[in-house]
Amino acid sequence: MKLITSQVCDQIWDQMRDQVLHQVSDQVYDQVWDQVGDQVWDQVGRQVRDQVSNQVCDQVWDQVWYQVHDQVGNQVADQVWHQVQDQARRETL
Repeated sequence: MKLITSQVCDQIWDQMRDQVLHQVSDQVYDQVWDQVGDQVWDQVGRQVRDQVSNQVCDQVWDQVWYQVHDQVGNQVADQVWHQVQDQARRETL
């Protein structure tokens, strides 16, 4: 009988211990996440946002720069070409 009582007590103790540990670990996790999680999330989120932002800005800047460069370059080249042709015609007259 003493053995059965000891086993029952051990089981009850194990269940209580598991419940208490589970509750305490949940509370500790919640408190730690509340205190540290937001800071970590803000820092990681900021780093990822900055990285993505820089990459996107660099790509967009390159595309816009080359488009503007090509358009303006072609317009200037056409104007200069026409001016040279006009001047050459005038000189031959």
